[in-house]
This record gives sequence, structure tokens and C-alpha cells, in this order.
Amino acid sequence: MSDARLREEICRYGRSLFERGLTPGSSGNISLRLDDGGWLVTPTNASLGFLDPARISRLDAGGELVSGDKPTKEIPLHSALYETRGSARAIVHLHSTHAVALTMLPEIDPRAVLPPMTPYYLMRAGETALVPYYRPGDPAVADAIRGLAGKYSSVLLANHGPVVAGDSLEAAVFATEELEETAKLYLLLRNLNPRYLSPAQVADLVKTFGLDLPSHDDHEGHDHG
Repeated sequence: MSDARLREEICRYGRSLFERGLTPGSSGNISLRLDDGGWLVTPTNASLGFLDPARISRLDAGGELVSGDKPTKEIPLHSALYETRGSARAIVHLHSTHAVALTMLPEIDPRAVLPPMTPYYLMRAGETALVPYYRPGDPAVADAIRGLAGKYSSVLLANHGPVVAGDSLEAAVFATEELEETAKLYLLLRNLNPRYLSPAQVADLVKTFGLDLPSHDDHEGHDHG
């Protein structure tokens, strides 16, 4: 896909996420890794609903700005996820309400913030890890993500929001949306003793769809409410 088409794709998905209230104001950012090792990334203080393709930041393989506006200050977390997830071609970071709310609950297991509620959560987002709070743009968040050793394609930043990698921008967006909807389901059902997928049902999904879940056999020990 051409550079121009990739820029248009970032704008199209960004607008969709913004218009549905998944990342308000100028929050959130999107990046795409290019074949030469460089990136396209949304600029700092830019609303995902009103992106200009020509102003999207173009970084070289070393992370230096080549063209466009100044990039998002969240470059360290994107860089760390690309570094540890070799298959990642795109990353979406949002401040979506239900996913952020989930990070503040006391019972959340940082190894798997959500129980196996639906097949599509596991198929698209996999397991989701929680990393501690860091101020936005803090380079230390990169070390926290590196500490996950690439096992997770979806990560929640405490009191901040999700960071999700995919092998395409579409895959990253769909996984982020699935994570947000599953977080919403969890909050709706919290303390109501819902029926989750059983270990056997999760194992069947893993086998059928070739899922790589870092802790798919460990759910029975999780305390989710």
C-alpha cells in the first residue's frame, strides 16, 4: 500500500474511533510500521477525528522525525511494543472509558485483566496485561512493556488506557474495539456471578484458531469479582 493510502487509512480509522466516542478530545494515537523500519504516527495534540494526512508524522527507523508535525509524546510505548512484538505492524492507543475504568478496579489480575467472556475477545485481543501507572510520555513505560517480553498484543496502562498491536491497522483497531466492549461487559456483569467460557471451551478456541494466549490455562485461579 502506498504512503498516501496508509495516511488516509490512519485518518479513516481515527475518525471512526473518535466519532463513536472511543477517544475524546485530542487523546489517543495511532502508528503504522513501514517496510523500511520507519513509522507513520499521529501528531501530538491531534484529535483522531480531525487528522490531516499530510501532517501525520513520518519517523525513520531510528525514531527521528523526517516530515510532518511533531509526533505524539507516547512514542516510547509504541516503540517498546514494536520491539517486543515482531509481528506488530500497527498500534492503537486510546483513552476508551470502559477499558480505563477496568484498570482502577481492585480485583484485576495484571496477568489477565479480563476473564474469558467471549470467543472474539480471545480471538482478537487475546489476554490483556495491566502495567502500573506512569505519567503520559514517561519513558519508563517502555521498560514496563518490555518486561512483558512480547507475550501480549494488548496492554492496559493503569488509569490511562489500552495499547493494542496488530498485524495490520484494521486488526489493531478491531482488537481495541473488542477489548473496550469486553471491558464494558465485565463492568455490566460485575458481582452478578456471570458464566464465563470454561477452560475446555478456551482450549478448543486455542486449538481451532491457533491462538497464542500467555495464560489461557490459568483462569480458574483468577479472582474477578
